[in-house]
Amino acid sequence: MATYSDPPAETFRLSQLINDTRYRSYTFQIVALIALFALFGYLLSNLLQNLAEAGLNISFGFLGEPAGYDINQTLIDYNSQATHLRASIVGVLNTLLVAILGCILATIIGVIVGVLRLSPNWLIRKIMSVYVEIFRNVPVLIWILIIYFVMTAVMPSARSYLGEDPDINLFLGMFAFTNRGVYIPAPMFEPAGWVVLGIFIASVVGVFLYRRYATKLLYDTGKLLPMGWPSLAILIVPTLLAFFALGQPITLDLPDPLANRFNLQGGMTILGSFVALWLALSIYTAAFIAENVRAGILAISKGQAEAAASLGLRPRRIMNLVILPQALRVIIPPVISQYLNLTKNSSLAIAVGYMDLTGTLGGITLNQTGRAIECVLLLMLFYLTISLTISAVMNAYNNAVKLKER
Repeated sequence: MATYSDPPAETFRLSQLINDTRYRSYTFQIVALIALFALFGYLLSNLLQNLAEAGLNISFGFLGEPAGYDINQTLIDYNSQATHLRASIVGVLNTLLVAILGCILATIIGVIVGVLRLSPNWLIRKIMSVYVEIFRNVPVLIWILIIYFVMTAVMPSARSYLGEDPDINLFLGMFAFTNRGVYIPAPMFEPAGWVVLGIFIASVVGVFLYRRYATKLLYDTGKLLPMGWPSLAILIVPTLLAFFALGQPITLDLPDPLANRFNLQGGMTILGSFVALWLALSIYTAAFIAENVRAGILAISKGQAEAAASLGLRPRRIMNLVILPQALRVIIPPVISQYLNLTKNSSLAIAVGYMDLTGTLGGITLNQTGRAIECVLLLMLFYLTISLTISAVMNAYNNAVKLKER
């Protein structure tokens, strides 16, 4: 009677690392990784050896030394006697401020322009096309300089609001647009004012949750809930009730042209350099985002819009509920690249005197301390970190909105 047994187990041989397709790809990857580490090790060793021969060493102790220079716009307390580390933190916050506000404004403009580029109105469609072609084919540095020079040359001086020109007054009694910047009301918070602010933030979250619930209900049951007035009520009513119930704990410090003979006093000043950088980066990046939005919309079959119209949906709801949700899978990946480009282009701020991280750590601090390697390494680390963070957040959002297969 014949018996069957498993074949003897094959012993591993070194030749399988090359000849066996099961191991060959891993072999090449490991060899490439070892070569890469060896290259970086050689470069680092060479750098340290050259520094040692020159009597230098890599040290970050300079970050604890007094900076000795002023910064024209700060989001935290800072003076010239603060350390280089604090100056760098101020630069980081200024960079993040431009990047975040720029991404928000660029997205709003880009979506509007991208949709209007497909408008049936010939004039609107051509105007949007001209905007896109002009702004995306001129370097962003040129737009930064143009907007900055227009602000400094066209806008009136701050002294014009002090009575030198009777025809110039505060806009709405609260805003002053000058060649130094824009003067706006500054909120003054009493302790209870932070409660009102917290309620407002919660109301914003409530608006998103309500709209998400209404959309899900529409998809699941076909029941259409109103979006406009409930969202407005959720946003405004709780905040107003808390504001008056707590005794109006938030007031406005208005710019006062009568408080000083030489300059406007009170309120908050937004520097012209910041406005120029923010607007230039936003409208430049928006031109690219608009093309991404247009491509995403065109990628959706016309039958989708026709089917939605046959169900009685209005054009605005067709765009919001049918077209854009499907187009996001095409729009979001290239938009991530545009956000990264905007963040890195903010390093051009030094051209108009806005003190971002490149102007503080990569500019004055580097020149004062002579620590070029350390400053450049920290700059690289910051931009790498913020770029990876943006990519991670947007990729998570992309995975959340992409089409789910059954």
